[in-house]
Amino acid sequence: MAGDLDADRVVVRDPAEASGIHNKGWFGSPLPGGTLELSLLEAVYLVEAGRLEVRRDGRAVPLRELFRRGSASAAAFEIRYLVYRDLRSRGYVVEERGGPADFQVYPRGGAPRKTPSRYWVAALSERASFDLDGILARAREAAGVRKSLLLALVDEESDVTYYAVRESEPRGHLAPASVGRRAVVHFLGDRGMVVEEDDARALHAAGFFGKIVGRRLQLSLLETAYLLKAGLVDVRNADTDRPIGLPRLLREARRVQPDFELRLRAYEDLTARGVIAKTGFKYGAHFRAYEGDPDVQHAKYLVHALPRGERAMWPEISRAVRLAHGVKKQILFGEVGEGVRYMKLERVRP
Repeated sequence: MAGDLDADRVVVRDPAEASGIHNKGWFGSPLPGGTLELSLLEAVYLVEAGRLEVRRDGRAVPLRELFRRGSASAAAFEIRYLVYRDLRSRGYVVEERGGPADFQVYPRGGAPRKTPSRYWVAALSERASFDLDGILARAREAAGVRKSLLLALVDEESDVTYYAVRESEPRGHLAPASVGRRAVVHFLGDRGMVVEEDDARALHAAGFFGKIVGRRLQLSLLETAYLLKAGLVDVRNADTDRPIGLPRLLREARRVQPDFELRLRAYEDLTARGVIAKTGFKYGAHFRAYEGDPDVQHAKYLVHALPRGERAMWPEISRAVRLAHGVKKQILFGEVGEGVRYMKLERVRP
């Protein structure tokens, strides 16, 4: 079958050939008179598959010329083509689209104007920036029309990895903390300690704060700041026994952990949602998060907080997703702005 190259499109003029290409795979857009218009992406795929020859002025156009024209007419043409080719090889009908995604993908056996599309797919290079705010906007738009958003990451060997994206609202069963009296926390520079045994056990029972070590309660720096801010404890210097107010504690915390206030805002948000947040250091994340009693159940989430507008590199994100999957947890990225928005990222095979 043959098509004519016309700027950034290919036109199949023979009605029988046009019908054959369109009906077997739903390629192109039918035009009046029985002709078919193909995008350069579709044309490259069909040429590579041996189903189409593209001509210009009666002479065959080499595949490299089609790639050159495609790259000149659209950004990241080769990345988009590799994703398009991969999805087609998996048996999906794929349509190009604009806006938050590069493609809409129909379920196997489905077709345009016959069945709703299943996925919106955005094609990205592994060298692209991880833009949490932008991805959340895409996920929200996809969810608004009941589509699943997939990010298709193309690595330097042209392999494609897919990530399902959705906004998440983590919820737990922890009730707001309440204690009979304000415990005294001794500040040790990068953590806190409650020495009085009765206070230690009451505070731990109030919200699974800290860790009982012998008869003492060891509190993280985040827990110490949270409890002081909530008015549930008094904090004193461990050496001088002098009171420490919240502004000074925050200054000391920023000195040992520059992103402390970012983490504190995420910790406060998770706690307000009834989620029990503990350090995620062993997993390379800010928090491991439980829906209920951490003594009787495993953490459901790993949570990593990022400031709004922050950009990361995809290899870092890929490692985080892989690690979370390996320990049977969900990875949530929390964007800290006026509030905290969470995005769940999961590696999938479409």
